[in-house]
Amino acid sequence: MNSKILIIDDEEDIRILIQYTLKKEGFTVETAKDGESGIEKAKSFLPDLIILDVMMPGIDGIETCELLRQNPIFDTTLITFLTARSEDYSQIAGFNSGADDYISKPVKPKVLVSRINGLLRRQTISIKNTDTAPQQKGLIINKEKHIVIIDGKELNLPKKEFKLLVLLSDKNGDVCTRETILDKVWGHDVVVGDRTIDVHIRKLREKIGNDKIKTIKGVGYKFVI
Repeated sequence: MNSKILIIDDEEDIRILIQYTLKKEGFTVETAKDGESGIEKAKSFLPDLIILDVMMPGIDGIETCELLRQNPIFDTTLITFLTARSEDYSQIAGFNSGADDYISKPVKPKVLVSRINGLLRRQTISIKNTDTAPQQKGLIINKEKHIVIIDGKELNLPKKEFKLLVLLSDKNGDVCTRETILDKVWGHDVVVGDRTIDVHIRKLREKIGNDKIKTIKGVGYKFVI
């Protein structure tokens, strides 16, 4: 996996050095010079990991981290602080704001790469152990939190639409029959017609894109992987 890393640091030489080091290791790397531009870059770049300086003009690293954590699209994004500040209170503030790690400057390139690889391995294990469907063409489904994100934007789906989307996505590209949909989404005790399924499918397509749900005539629907 070619992991994506965003560096947010107001020191240009630090950004250049880290970017060069990480690109040599095969990572895809973007940079930002302050917290505000870093947040905007993160929304479009959707990094796997963010390396964040604490002391920056304007929005500092602690506040930047807090703002990132308030956005559900960064729930699984790793954030590590890289800073010359090594005081205990600074580290505590960093972890309290939602950071996953804290690396003090100066740091040797090999050590930095080792720490980053360790964080990414932890992320991979964490994702495998969460009740979250895989990302499909910019679509993220978090069953536990009842969250659907499409191209970085959170959708508020009604309960039936959410259950229908989860059912289709869990099939991993296999066809889900209309009978199965009726059973799993509405249950045996509720009488609904085929038109009800069609209406919910249409509403889902309007929200997540027509290309993600394919109709199999006379059978049912399948989620396009």
